Amino acid sequence: MWTRHHKRRNTGRLIVPAIATLVLAYFGFHAYHGDYGLIAKERLEARIATLEGELEALREARRKLERRVSLLNDGSLERDMLDEQARRSLNLARKNEIVIFRTGGSLN
Repeated sequence: MWTRHHKRRNTGRLIVPAIATLVLAYFGFHAYHGDYGLIAKERLEARIATLEGELEALREARRKLERRVSLLNDGSLERDMLDEQARRSLNLARKNEIVIFRTGGSLN
């Protein structure tokens, strides 16, 4: 009877840990750099902060416009507001008035 003796190799012991290490490295890399990773989360939070700032500025502009419109639509017209809007749209001024031109196109 012939028996064969196999020499034990150390490579067999390293295959499973090597594959596990590669899989963990792959998922670790994508957890940090992927589309839903930590860096993407930081970029998203920065964008949210920027857009919330813009939203607050737009809300303030809307409040100002609503306040001006409420002066015109309150059921009774305020004479100063009506006079101001008429002069602006007709581009008229009296001789004794001083006109100050502002840049930026704001109606405030």
